[in-house]
This record gives sequence, C-alpha cells and structure tokens, in this order.
Amino acid sequence: VQLQACGGGLVQPGGSLRLSCEVSGETVNYLTVAWFRQAPGKEREAVSYKGSRGGSTYYRSSVKGRFTISKDNAKNMVYLQMNSLTSEDTAVYYCAARRNNLVASAWHDSRQYRYWGQGTLVTVSS
Repeated sequence: VQLQACGGGLVQPGGSLRLSCEVSGETVNYLTVAWFRQAPGKEREAVSYKGSRGGSTYYRSSVKGRFTISKDNAKNMVYLQMNSLTSEDTAVYYCAARRNNLVASAWHDSRQYRYWGQGTLVTVSS
C-alpha cells in the first residue's frame, strides 16, 4: 500500500484548504485511514480517523466542527477538508493507513498505522 499526500500550502487565518491522499495497492474502502500532523518543535498528533467499510469517524477536539475526513472509493482517495484555519493548524500533515479498524482509545496512536505517506506542509499565516 502506498500513500501520497498533497494539497498543502499557505492560507490566511479563517481560510480553507483541502488535503488529498492518493491510495494505491489497496481499495481505500478496505483501509482504515487517518490524518496526523506535526508542528515545528512538537510531537506528531492525530487529527482525524475514518474506519474501513463504513467504520467510525473520529476527530481530535481542537478540529471538531472545522475539519472533515472523507473517502472517495471511486477515485481511491482520502481527503481532509479544513475550514476556519488558525495559526495553531500550521504543521506538516501526513496521511496514514492500516487494514483493520481500531477501537476509539487507539485511533490517535501513530504506532498503530503501518502505511504512511509523505507530509504536506500547511501554513496558516497572514
């Protein structure tokens, strides 16, 4: 399974951006996927999760209501729609995947994901 993330860039506070993650080697519907991010000088943190085969969706509290994770099974893509961006959202964003669903207490653990894409930088600044 290979993942390739793109869509990052410079956006003003309050703006929107959509990240894309192209999946190859497996049907995205059969994968559990997640987005992580890592800000300068900080540890990598989980942002959002979407289970396989219509499984659960989770968000970290700071992005709930602003970010939306989705899959396009026809295009084999994963997206992260980010709205109302703030400087706190500035980070390198990574898409990750695994074959089986995770329980709610484990989705945020980066060690649970076998497949990773390269990062895409999101900078929120005026």
